[in-house]
Amino acid sequence: MRQSRINFTITKPRSGDVVAGLSVALLALPQGLAYAELAGMPAKYGLYAAAIPSLLAAIFASSPYLQTGPVALTALLAYGALESLEKPFTEAYIELAALLALIVGGIRLLLGICKLGGIADLLTDAVILGFTNGAAILIVFSQLPKSLGVQSSDSGILRSGWEAITSPALWHFGAITFSILTILIVLGGRLLHRLFPGVLLAVVSGILISYLVDYSGPVVGELSGSFVALKFNFEWSSFGELLLPGTIIAIVGFAEPAAIARTFSKQDGSTWNPSKEFVSQGVANMASAVSNSFPVGGSFGRSSLNKVAGAETPWSGAITGAIVLSLLPLASLLSELPSAILGATVIWAVVKLIKPSDFLDLLKNDFGQALIAIGTLVATLLTAPRIDQGIVLGVLLSFIVYLFKKYQVKRGANENGSPVSR
Repeated sequence: MRQSRINFTITKPRSGDVVAGLSVALLALPQGLAYAELAGMPAKYGLYAAAIPSLLAAIFASSPYLQTGPVALTALLAYGALESLEKPFTEAYIELAALLALIVGGIRLLLGICKLGGIADLLTDAVILGFTNGAAILIVFSQLPKSLGVQSSDSGILRSGWEAITSPALWHFGAITFSILTILIVLGGRLLHRLFPGVLLAVVSGILISYLVDYSGPVVGELSGSFVALKFNFEWSSFGELLLPGTIIAIVGFAEPAAIARTFSKQDGSTWNPSKEFVSQGVANMASAVSNSFPVGGSFGRSSLNKVAGAETPWSGAITGAIVLSLLPLASLLSELPSAILGATVIWAVVKLIKPSDFLDLLKNDFGQALIAIGTLVATLLTAPRIDQGIVLGVLLSFIVYLFKKYQVKRGANENGSPVSR
C-alpha cells in the first residue's frame, strides 16, 4: 500500500530482524567489496558504504524489507560521472566520489522533505526496462576481465570485455577456476536453501585456497582493519561539474529502491511511502559521503534475502549496518580474496536483470513502448560509461513517442470529422 503522508515513527525491533540483518550482512560484505571496484574505488570503501549508510537509512525507511548500501547500478552511474574527471582508484577520484554522494543525498533528502516522491513515476516502465538491461550488460562486460584473470584495458567497457573474451591466451586458469566455483557454490546453495550463504562460502573458500596454494592471480589486496574515518571537508570546487550527474543519479538511482518497495507492497500489502524513502535514501547517501565513500541505493538482491530471512521492521537494515560496522577491524582478513570471485559475484547478481523476454512481450503488445525500451537500451550502451546520459536520451525518446501518438490521435479525429478539444 502506497502512502503519501510522511510519518516518522520508531518501531521496536523484533526477533526476525536479527536473523535477517545477520543474513544480509554476510552477503553485504563481499558485495560491498565488488561494487566499490565497479565504482572505481578501492575495495575497502564498499565496506564503508555498507555500514553507517545502511544503519541510518533503516531509521527513516518506510518499507520493512528495503536494504540500502552499495549496489551495482548506482556504482556504475557513479563511475560514469567520475571517470572522465579523475583517474579511478586515486585519492582525487575518492574525494570526488564523496562529494557526488553528498550531492545525491542532498537532492534526495530535499525531494523527500518537499514530498516529491512521485517524481520517481516520471521514468516509465519502458525507460527503466531499457536502462536496467543496458546497465546490466555493461556491468557483466566490466567484470569479464576480472573473472578471466585478464588485465582490463582502457578501451571502454564493452571493448575491454570483448577483448577479454576473445583473448583465451591471456586467460588465467586459477581465476577462471575461482569464477566457475563461485557460480557453482552460489547456484548449488540456492538449490539447497534460500538462506544458504553461498557467496560467503565462496569467499571464505577462495581466501583459504588462495593462501594455501600461493595463488598468483589478482587479489583484493591490502585492506586496513579500522573503523570509518569520518569526513567533513569536500572538494567544493568540483560541485558544478557534479551537480547535473548527481541530480540524474538521485532520480534515476531511486527507481531501484522504489521498485523494490512497490514490489514487496504488492506481494504482502506492506506500506511504503516514496517521499519517506527519498528521505531515507538521502540520509544514507549523506552518511556515505561522510564515510568518504560513494553513492548508495536500494539492493534488490539483499532486500529479497531480507524478506525471505524473516525481516519484520526496518530495524533489520540497521542491524545489517551495525554488523558490518563491527566487522570493519577484521577487514584485513579479506586481503587474499581472489578478484575473480568478486567478478563472478557481480555477474551472478546482475545477470538476472537481463530480460530479453520483456522486450519481446512489448513488441507484441505495444510497439511504441518497445521502441522506447530498445532505444534506451541502445543509448545506454552507446553512452557508456556516462550511462546517465543514456537514460536522459531514453526519457526524451519517451516524450517524442508520446507526442507522436497524441498527433496521430488528433489527426485521426480530424479526418473523421470529430471535434478536437483544445
